[in-house]
Amino acid sequence: MSTPKSLFDKVWDSHVVRKIEDGPDVLFIDRHFIHEVTSPVAFLGLETRGINVLFPERTFATADHNTPTINQHLPVADPLSANQLKALETNTAKYGISHWGLGHAKNGIVHVVGPENGITQPGMTIVCGDSHTSTHGAFGAIAFGIGTSEVEMVLSSQCIMQPKPKKMRVTINGKLGAAVMPKDVTLYIISQLSAAGATGYFVEYAGEVFRNMSMEGRMTVCNMSIEMGARGGMIAPDETTFAYLKGRELAPKGEAWDKAVAYWKTLPTEEGATFDIEYTFDAADIEPQITYGTNPGLGTGISQNIPLANQVKDGEASYKKSLGYMGFTENEQIVGKPIDYVFLGSCTNGRIEDFRAFASIVKGRKKAANVTAWLVPGSHIVESQIKEEGILDILNDAGFELRQPGCSACLAMNDDKIPAGKYAVSTSNRNFEGRQGPGARTLLASPLVAAAAAVTGKVTDPRDLI
Repeated sequence: MSTPKSLFDKVWDSHVVRKIEDGPDVLFIDRHFIHEVTSPVAFLGLETRGINVLFPERTFATADHNTPTINQHLPVADPLSANQLKALETNTAKYGISHWGLGHAKNGIVHVVGPENGITQPGMTIVCGDSHTSTHGAFGAIAFGIGTSEVEMVLSSQCIMQPKPKKMRVTINGKLGAAVMPKDVTLYIISQLSAAGATGYFVEYAGEVFRNMSMEGRMTVCNMSIEMGARGGMIAPDETTFAYLKGRELAPKGEAWDKAVAYWKTLPTEEGATFDIEYTFDAADIEPQITYGTNPGLGTGISQNIPLANQVKDGEASYKKSLGYMGFTENEQIVGKPIDYVFLGSCTNGRIEDFRAFASIVKGRKKAANVTAWLVPGSHIVESQIKEEGILDILNDAGFELRQPGCSACLAMNDDKIPAGKYAVSTSNRNFEGRQGPGARTLLASPLVAAAAAVTGKVTDPRDLI
């Protein structure tokens, strides 16, 4: 009788081209996403060595990190950004790689456009020179970020050398409470495990809570696996996955679809499969979350006070430094803290469901006068949905404006930077010092918590507004 296998083992083992004794595995890569920031040096390496791209049809390029989110029809003002965008255009044309540049109807954030066009599928191996590639694990794929030299390796050989990570399973059963979103679930897990608690592991999310989540919610959870140190995260494919993918442009069609679904149904973890470590949480313990520190593990339920130094896993010195940067003190109440900026968007929360949630709170209300709000769809497809569903009218009536797709204020690589000392309630994935601009202070939260802050001008429990 064969040993029961996990979802992770099934996908990994079926992609091993060669095992190196006492070394890494050589892994075949099904899909390779590239963007303008981490690919130019990789292409330069190919050129220097006179090597071609082996399978250009398995690589997909989009511009997102450096792109402006207003006036995208105008030339990009920042010379470094303009050069990188031009390099992506030139390199993809030279090697015959599909390229969705600025102005292209399919342009958007790499981890948003991959799934919405059906490029991301269960059972695949997926890489990108971007840490949040873990997003694609929501489909039951092994997806992880890689460095520039590895981007070059995948372009030239369609393979990568990787040691096989250990396995962790996080199970959450029960029913989520009012206003608790997938973002709250992932922030809760990270607060329990710490920002380094899953280092060296690939995480499978299991249980009722994840089974009941939409694909967009699952993508949010897998997106932030990296924020607790994990190599990636996965959720087993099921009917929700198949319904999401069916009919998408690059998903299989006809007979190929039936064959693919039959294979995808064999992927879930088998009864009795073992993991190196397991965690179990109760959905009832999760309330809307917010971070107060300078890593995603320093977060708590919104109704709670900031913990004391002896209650956190980060060590007293680094914890106090973190609170010093944020201008907060131990045991202080978070609700009621005045804020300056709200950012809705990023590969974590730039999808249509995030905008629907945000609009559900702001409908019939007005943006607070002290708040600057940047609402940035993850792609042009999301932008179109916002308009078609009447969400744009709700946002405009409340005093908000919609920007154009891109990574925006998730990271300070474009014009959307939070000024020094200002507080931003952000639906993105990282709250490191300077992540959203030098000296910026970031509080990570869900779209509902962001919306509540946007209309009240302070940290507000969204349950009070529903």
